[in-house]
Amino acid sequence: MNTCKTYKNPIVEQRADPWVYKHWDGYYYFTASVPEYDRLEIRRAKSIEELGAVKGVTVWKKHAEGPMSALIWAPELHYIKGKWYIYFAAANTDQPVNGTFNHRMFVIENENANPMEGNWTEKGQVKTDWESFSLDATTFTHRDVLYYVWAQRDVDIKGNSNLYIAEMENPWTIKGPQVMLSKPELPWETIGFWVNEGPAILKRNGKIFMTYSGSATDHNYCMGLLTADEESNLLDPKSWVKSQNPVFKSSPQNGQYGPGHNSFTVSEDNKEDVLIYHGRNYTDIKGDPLYDPNRHTRAQIIKWTEEGFPNFGVPVPDAEEVKSER
Repeated sequence: MNTCKTYKNPIVEQRADPWVYKHWDGYYYFTASVPEYDRLEIRRAKSIEELGAVKGVTVWKKHAEGPMSALIWAPELHYIKGKWYIYFAAANTDQPVNGTFNHRMFVIENENANPMEGNWTEKGQVKTDWESFSLDATTFTHRDVLYYVWAQRDVDIKGNSNLYIAEMENPWTIKGPQVMLSKPELPWETIGFWVNEGPAILKRNGKIFMTYSGSATDHNYCMGLLTADEESNLLDPKSWVKSQNPVFKSSPQNGQYGPGHNSFTVSEDNKEDVLIYHGRNYTDIKGDPLYDPNRHTRAQIIKWTEEGFPNFGVPVPDAEEVKSER
């Protein structure tokens, strides 16, 4: 029985909505929401744990006014056909509009080999079929098709946001059609707020797994799962099976609360999948949980069932190394 890489949490303090990507250059690249919600920042390191020690580089700052002037949320760094892209959400005000914030989705591009250097060009808003609260975009390629997955509000459906998928014409343009895959309807998705958000893609074992997060951003926040066969039509909602219970949730016994808005990467030896997520180690939040800065970035190895499904387990305690076995 061999043990492999272990991680000691938290990895990076005060960084919510974490995104970690391991590039072919051997570096891990990290971006996340900063507590000030005013900029886009990138870090890179040779190991996941080192991401907490290295200095971040600010690559873009919010505008003084206009649609990209407030609440810069949930950036993701993607490498697509030789160029770097950061997808993020931004608003024109820090106040709610008609019950939700006023975010739209935007993307910037960099042709430099190292995304921490070179020039970032604004490619503008990623337009969907309608103008409403939208955020948490991610992309993935399957069978040479680039897909875009995001969260958006439909005023005709109860709740803050649903999950949608579409094919892309290029990294900043949706080709359509746009298809809703999931809406908040289960008890664990509708606590505090009716929310499906923060999708992330993991492809393994002939399946495509899409995790997402639900409910308010306090201790009720948790992760759900949609699963599709890799041979299926990913633009058909019937291809996706929704797990009826959360797959990753608060663990009072381990002092971990509100785990979610995750991403996926691989271990340093490239042999195991790693779940990257944020969470708090307390529940006594003063005021709006959105403005509590202590959602820290955490990591843990993903185990797999005999049927080929991810078993995320429970959030591990802080400052404790947990070994996976294989």
